[in-house]
Amino acid sequence: MNTSPPLYKRLSLQAASILAKWLRHAYERRQLSQLDTRELSDVGISQGDRMAELSKPFWRD
Repeated sequence: MNTSPPLYKRLSLQAASILAKWLRHAYERRQLSQLDTRELSDVGISQGDRMAELSKPFWRD
């Protein structure tokens, strides 16, 4: 007996998961863009690291 969910449910869940991940990336990068130099230093992120992260599109890890 096959107990896995139907294909459409699996695809819907996967799509929702990917969308949530993209939204989280966009949110985190927006927050990162608002940190000042002292706050970046506190969390151990250089200006170069920040610029590299902010240059990524929302769908990239």
